[in-house]
Amino acid sequence: MPKTPEALRSYRWYGPDNLRAFGHRSRTAQMGFDRSDYAGKPVIGILNTWSDINPCHTHFKQRVEEVKRGVWQAGGFPIELPAISLSEPFQKPSTMMYRNFLAMEAEELLRSHPVDGAVLMGGCDKTTPALVMGATSMGLPFIFMPAGPMLRGNWRGEVLGSGSDTWKYWDALRSGRITSADWQEIEEGIARSPGHCMTMGTASTMTSAAEALGLTLPGASSIPAADSGHARMATQTGKRIVDMVWEDMLPAQLLTAAAFDNAIVTVLALGGSTNAVIHLIAMARRAGVPLTLDRFDELARHTPIIADLRPAGRFLMEDFYYAGGLRALLARIGHLLSLDCLTVNAQTLGENIADAKSFNDEVIRPLSRPLLQQDGIAVLRGNLAPDGAVIKPGAAQASLLRHTGPAIVFESRADLAARIDDPSLPVSADSVLVLRNAGPLGAPGMPEWGQLPIPRKLLAEGVSDMVRISDSRMSGTSYGACILHVAPESYIGGPLALVRDGDLIALDVPARSLNLLVDDAELARRRAEWKRPPPHHGRGYGRLFETHVTQANEGCDFDFLEGTAPTSEPDIY
Repeated sequence: MPKTPEALRSYRWYGPDNLRAFGHRSRTAQMGFDRSDYAGKPVIGILNTWSDINPCHTHFKQRVEEVKRGVWQAGGFPIELPAISLSEPFQKPSTMMYRNFLAMEAEELLRSHPVDGAVLMGGCDKTTPALVMGATSMGLPFIFMPAGPMLRGNWRGEVLGSGSDTWKYWDALRSGRITSADWQEIEEGIARSPGHCMTMGTASTMTSAAEALGLTLPGASSIPAADSGHARMATQTGKRIVDMVWEDMLPAQLLTAAAFDNAIVTVLALGGSTNAVIHLIAMARRAGVPLTLDRFDELARHTPIIADLRPAGRFLMEDFYYAGGLRALLARIGHLLSLDCLTVNAQTLGENIADAKSFNDEVIRPLSRPLLQQDGIAVLRGNLAPDGAVIKPGAAQASLLRHTGPAIVFESRADLAARIDDPSLPVSADSVLVLRNAGPLGAPGMPEWGQLPIPRKLLAEGVSDMVRISDSRMSGTSYGACILHVAPESYIGGPLALVRDGDLIALDVPARSLNLLVDDAELARRRAEWKRPPPHHGRGYGRLFETHVTQANEGCDFDFLEGTAPTSEPDIY
């Protein structure tokens, strides 16, 4: 049955005839609102992650007004609640360190205010999982409004893709194939509008995953930020959340094990970011779904990659939108999805994609001609990664998917920067570059350092890819034979901490194995000599992070935030 006005959560603040409610109503009048603006209406918290330092969200000042317009039109009362922005390009050491901070903030903003439902405004990489994690834990009706990808970049008639072409042309600059003047022109042409990365990086991967989970309006994740359709979507999102409150549509109805399988299959078919593995595990565990690395590998073995998008393919998100967007892709892989999963518009996923069509079979390929038949992501295990590691096979040079080579070990990012281009570095194309102390605790914050640069002297020889191993992550816009998320991480004594220069490392992606070819006795001797480094932080959020963050295979959430224990309601009297 639909809710009555007296059953609204916000009624506890506004409805009673007592001193506390008098204060709430009088202060709302102070802001220029009449009782008729909010009395008996759902109060909608709009969590806005705009800031002056987040280029992906520069349009959110306008979009929040469009969301508010939809809320007003549907008979709700909108309140904007600013939240930390998590600006991927600027925030150090990594926005990953602050994902859980935003998740906590989202939960507490909704808990502590007179909110009946929420619109979550995000898109820049970690904002999507963070907002969803916090709102899931709070348990109120919510809907996600994705920021949308930016427009295509351009340089001298060449289409540029954010991230992917940055790495490509940086190598070209380092090897002398372009000039500093060329590099500056690329810098000025690669990001031309509001919106997040227009490659299939982490941002588009996670907003697409949110749509596949049923958390956005149908088609919302594909609309470019600068398109007028994006503004209309924002208003429709505001309208829909009001109805969701009256219908009491809670996250638990949407975030099922089947819905998370849909999200994983979607990420795989898109050739999406390896970061989705960590984020979806964390999101699922907030919803009480015990998602593991193995499920990604199981689904990857029979999910084709049909989105021809950079970095694995040729096109960009603007092309994807014109080709039919995510709805068209989901329609093509419908046989791999649970189509009866409920979504925020009160329709099933199957109903939402029933009439979807692809308008460009080069961008969204038919099943008969996939970009890759399987293995959008592969999970590796062995004595170097007993709790797992991940690789994106489609982004690697095929000849490196089975490879054995000698390790060259870098103790830290600073060590890597200092030595990688040293002409005396004893490195060859067969070497395996190893970066340690770059994981959740070691860096700290597990930055996107996993696409280790190829040494300059090898670039000059024409080497374009090498096997690289780390306990860090890499940008979804990156590429190469990069083995990531090695767990447990080296900083806490994982096997990566025991690797020495010259040790042979064997990678076999088809066999899903990653092994250090050193005998057990020698590894035991090294382990006995190993000492854990001191913590990075003595106080503040950093101390909280280091005390409670879990490992990559567990989602890097805080151990006290996992699970479905209810968020307590505040005493407002």
